[in-house]
Amino acid sequence: MSDTPLSGSDRIPPTIDSTVPHSARVWNYMLGGKDNYLVDRQAGERIRDIFPGMVDIARQSRYMLARAVRYLAGEAKVRQFLDIGTGLPTVDNTHEVAQRVAPQSRIVYVDNDPLVLVHAQALLTSTPEGATDYIEADVRNPDIILRAAAKTLDLGRPTALMLMGILGLVADHDEARSIVNRLMAALPSGSYLALYDGADTDPAYVEAIGRYNAGSGATPYTPRSPEQIARYFDGLELLDPGVVSVSRWRPEPSPWGDPPLVACAGGVARKP
Repeated sequence: MSDTPLSGSDRIPPTIDSTVPHSARVWNYMLGGKDNYLVDRQAGERIRDIFPGMVDIARQSRYMLARAVRYLAGEAKVRQFLDIGTGLPTVDNTHEVAQRVAPQSRIVYVDNDPLVLVHAQALLTSTPEGATDYIEADVRNPDIILRAAAKTLDLGRPTALMLMGILGLVADHDEARSIVNRLMAALPSGSYLALYDGADTDPAYVEAIGRYNAGSGATPYTPRSPEQIARYFDGLELLDPGVVSVSRWRPEPSPWGDPPLVACAGGVARKP
């Protein structure tokens, strides 16, 4: 990829092939979104047949994202969000949740998939008081991301760094930790890290991911132990309840009891 990040105004959108399933559209289907085609829905059903729990992982991780953003924009009073690994927009995107709480919130989305850019241009629209922007860049290039994000965000002010489900695409754990450290080092005291990733706590999930890695042709995804995921928060003040299954991160009261435990762990922490 070029060292210059691209936004919606910098490039001609790619042609979308609706005859071949695409991982971002399949995930969108799992979340109940509408930006997918029949071929994606069929692929999603095949995944369900292999590992039915994937739907719970998709939904519970999305619910955690919404709860974390509500906390950050509400109690923590954060007004800037850098969301890396955006994926296809669906319901309760970061800017929608943040700007419902604080309309002046500013959000920069980052993804390296040109397909996402097509949808982001149309759907990631801000309130008049705030701002949203989209950067096409890779999480492995934190310096490029930070330079581009500084056009919309004041990185001298507290910012929430969102790394939701993206670091499993970085095969080497030390490299993944280095990326987190570089991004957080550029943010001031009072900033936050919100993060989750697939966990190796469910053998059926690990097997399903292994089969996906072997047959999809896409970038392999690496589930990690909760202890490895917790290392991303080293040096930060981890909020209660710590690093837990995403379904158990500050769940909202429900008459149906606790949500199911899923093989995806995360947390939220403050930079002192």
